[in-house]
Parts: sequence; C-alpha cells; structure tokens
Amino acid sequence: MSTNPFDDDELAFCVLVNDEEQHSLWPAFKDVPAGWRVVFGADSRANCLTHIEKSWTDLRPGSLRAAMNRRSAAQPPQ
Repeated sequence: MSTNPFDDDELAFCVLVNDEEQHSLWPAFKDVPAGWRVVFGADSRANCLTHIEKSWTDLRPGSLRAAMNRRSAAQPPQ
C-alpha cells in the first residue's frame, strides 16, 4: 500500500498561494497547478505547515475580505 504523497513526512513540500490568497501544501515533485504560485519551499512538510499557520491567518478568500472591507467602509458609523 502506497502512502498518499500529501501525508509523506519524508518528501519535500512547497507552499502554494492562489489569486484569492488561499494557501496549499504541495509536494515539491508535482507540477504547480495553473492559478497557483510557490511562496515557500521546497522544505520539510512540518516547516511548510508552520509557514501556512503563520502566514494564512484569515481563511476567507481575498475577494470576500475586500468586499467586506468595502462594505464596512461605506457604512456610516453608528
């Protein structure tokens, strides 16, 4: 039985980010999917997960954050 490459602590990984600023752990040996870019790695799985935990603090997609910020800026203070 083979190990899922996403769960293999022996492999090198990268952290990917898309246009919505969402993060993904990605095996370094796999091609980066369209719409994603490498922002960290290649490094150990643990170091990549630590990077994701520190840098992806707001899990909402970037477009949703922007829309919510515009809406709150347009509302008068109460």
